[in-house]
Amino acid sequence: MTFTMPNIAPALPEIFILSMACLILVIDLFLTDRQRFVTYLLTQATLVVAFILIVTDFTQGRVLTFSDTFVRDPMADVLKACIFIAGLVTFTYSRDYLQTRQIFKGEFFVLGLFAILGMMILTSAHNFLTIYLGLELLSLSLYAMVAMQRDSVTASEAAMKYFILGAIASGMLLYGISMIYGVTGTLDLAEVARQVPETEKQLLLTFGLVFLIVGVAFKLGAVPFHMWVPDVYHGAATPTTLFIGSAPKIAAFAMLMRLLVDGLGGLHAQWQDILIILAVLSMGVGNIVAIAQSNIKRMLAYSTISHVGFLMLGVLTGTAEGYAAAMFYTLAYVLMTLGGFGMVILLSREGFEADKLDDFKGLNERSPWFAFMMLIVMFSMAGVPPFIGFWAKLSVLKEVIAADMVWLAVVAVIFSIIGAFYYLRVIRLMYFDKPVDTARLEVALDMRLLLSANGLGVLLLGLFPGGLLALCLAALSGS
Repeated sequence: MTFTMPNIAPALPEIFILSMACLILVIDLFLTDRQRFVTYLLTQATLVVAFILIVTDFTQGRVLTFSDTFVRDPMADVLKACIFIAGLVTFTYSRDYLQTRQIFKGEFFVLGLFAILGMMILTSAHNFLTIYLGLELLSLSLYAMVAMQRDSVTASEAAMKYFILGAIASGMLLYGISMIYGVTGTLDLAEVARQVPETEKQLLLTFGLVFLIVGVAFKLGAVPFHMWVPDVYHGAATPTTLFIGSAPKIAAFAMLMRLLVDGLGGLHAQWQDILIILAVLSMGVGNIVAIAQSNIKRMLAYSTISHVGFLMLGVLTGTAEGYAAAMFYTLAYVLMTLGGFGMVILLSREGFEADKLDDFKGLNERSPWFAFMMLIVMFSMAGVPPFIGFWAKLSVLKEVIAADMVWLAVVAVIFSIIGAFYYLRVIRLMYFDKPVDTARLEVALDMRLLLSANGLGVLLLGLFPGGLLALCLAALSGS
């Protein structure tokens, strides 16, 4: 047997991220607490260079390597570029928060890079084993990030819940993979897609599909596999919550596309019915339970669950336009989440966590500009025009109607109207209530500028949504 060297060029960004994460880990060992800023700068530089590697070598077709277990296509490139941007923004927002609480550790940034590597592997997976490898690398990094605050009982409890439930979900996913492998005799997604219509063991294949969807639904936080979301969002440090709530959702969308569309597209009728149930439950539970929350992190957690329901609406249509709408919705959601949790970090200071809704009272009197930024984010999440959240929901609903599921679109609109209540409540607190906390906002200039750009980005992409939607369509049509 002769060994053939695989083409490593398609995986160059992954190799670079892995190499830099290991290098930063070693360098951080020799740094004092006062020199920890070097780790932060190296991490940000890594993400910038990786972004440049993706953008300057943007692929127009599908390139397979590593024995067809790894694929690079336009969808993967677009999603990876967005993951890098989300990671860079998250680390910028997190720096001052971590410094003031004496938890500005190299582990946060190294684990973040390994989590991003896991997301990249998930995004380019073309084999069941590659999917599992990326998922576990991402999950294990996130478990450790949640548990970093060892002195916090709530953080430790959240990490334990996340770990146990995540292990169960991973077991479900593996069980589903084993059943599909037993039927098809292959782990390659393209080969599975070819064999699915031909096999006579459709019942066993459907059981495997159900277990697969359970694993994916857990990672997305869809009802009834959402139990970990509010506890982890609430218990983890706000920067960790921001990280979990943003970039990993892009990877989860990619995982959904690789498994259901690329691998099991022949079973669309079966997984469409399951996704309809998950979507309706997620929109219902997420929007209704969020109304009862007094903690903004828990409120945004249930908001995430409702947004996952909308995301699934695009995927279940089974059309290229529906997939593009779901991708557009995912990217819009990540941008809004960065802004929402960024505002929570902005209002926090040493010894004070701005995680209660009452902490936003009278924000307009303290800082009219950042109250306006939060208003943009909340209106966008509620789906109010002309912000990007409105176009994201409209594009998904349009594809659902085109797929002759008008009743499902009506249900989604009803739950969206219900959900508008708790978003508008935040705006009422900011503009019509007197401030409880009158302390001056002391925030670094880079965070002020980036958070302002984040909020204005939600507005500008809402005014001109065509470019991003066209990018999503082009990415999926070339994949």
